[in-house]
Amino acid sequence: MTSRSSQLFASAQKRIPGGVNSPVRAFRNVDSTPFFVARAKGAKIWDVDGKEYIDYVGSWGPAILGHAPEVVVNAVREAATRGLSFGIPNPLEVEMAELICDWMPSIEKVRMVNSGTEATMSCIRLARAFTGRDKIIKFDGCYHGHVDGLLVKAGSGALTHGQPDSAGVPQAFADLTISLPFNNADLVRNAFAENKRKIAAVIVEPVPANAGLYLPSDELLSILRNECTANGALLIFDEVITGFRLARGGAQEIYGVRPDLTALGKVIGGGLPVGAFGGPAEIMDQLSPDGPVYQAGTLSGNPLAMAAGLAQLRELERINGWKLLEELGAQFEKLTRRVINHTKIDATFNRIGSMFCLFFTSGPIVDVASARRSDLKTFAKFFHACLERAIYFAPSQFETGFISTAHSPDDLERTGAAVHEVLETL
Repeated sequence: MTSRSSQLFASAQKRIPGGVNSPVRAFRNVDSTPFFVARAKGAKIWDVDGKEYIDYVGSWGPAILGHAPEVVVNAVREAATRGLSFGIPNPLEVEMAELICDWMPSIEKVRMVNSGTEATMSCIRLARAFTGRDKIIKFDGCYHGHVDGLLVKAGSGALTHGQPDSAGVPQAFADLTISLPFNNADLVRNAFAENKRKIAAVIVEPVPANAGLYLPSDELLSILRNECTANGALLIFDEVITGFRLARGGAQEIYGVRPDLTALGKVIGGGLPVGAFGGPAEIMDQLSPDGPVYQAGTLSGNPLAMAAGLAQLRELERINGWKLLEELGAQFEKLTRRVINHTKIDATFNRIGSMFCLFFTSGPIVDVASARRSDLKTFAKFFHACLERAIYFAPSQFETGFISTAHSPDDLERTGAAVHEVLETL
């Protein structure tokens, strides 16, 4: 019998490139085709054929309270009755800006945009204007959106499909980007020494989450801070994923390092399209209309996204969501490590807070090179076997899993049992 998902995908392929609106959704890395989701609630999703799954993708990060949390849905419903978009300032923009600046002390002023890509792109333009320099340092496997100059040895979908660089990016743009292995401070120092007074900024995911998940060494972020300060460059933290997920103040709170600019997204939109970037007033005041750096967006700060994000962030604070997420993450880690040890499978489990990744290779996994040692065929078998047992992990070895406050201890126990059963068969 032909499933409704397969019918929809066949129709989608006729009208949408690859049948999807974001590449990883195509399931090609697991030699399959995607299922289509009809609805979602809490930690569960239901496909168009009626099958229920425990979801560990969470819309790739935004669904930190789970899907369709009542407090967020009610906020969006109320905002929608007053209008969907105005194209002129609204009070919710100010509330969001004040909350972000209060929770992240490195940010004195913030501008709302509509995606993480817009946020990182704007940070780069602003850094170049502020420093009067052109070159950017990034790190192999870190994905900062589909910005021309940053699609050099990128992660996420670019890595998943074996194309770390993108066609259509002029060589001149790529020449301005220096991509270095993550967790190698000496190479950062060398890059600054070889490019004196040419580097505008270092951009980094403080916790890289687009080539699987791996953590910075104890001193890496502090060294980046020191090198940027010593060389007159800006330090940009891409916290589109980690911002307000790992802690109230993001990864910069956990690691105690203050960047010059921060890119945000995902969690601050409550599931709606959103992005933001911010930093000290001295830098942010270079933006138009006060300064010479032009940046604009018709739907930036739209009332629906602002209402959803504010409701989600305030609910996280009210329930002390980060404490709960750490407890759930620790439970999931304990279950998974127990399974790995019992089955003796060649695997490495990385976790921080509510973010995790199971690599099918021996550890440690500290950068994209070590992540790419993973056995992709084994991962594909693991993915499909879990899906058959109603557990939905990301359809790529090089993506991060997410736990929400809606996941119950029973959900995690059920997942652990399924993972155990699957690993026994691999």
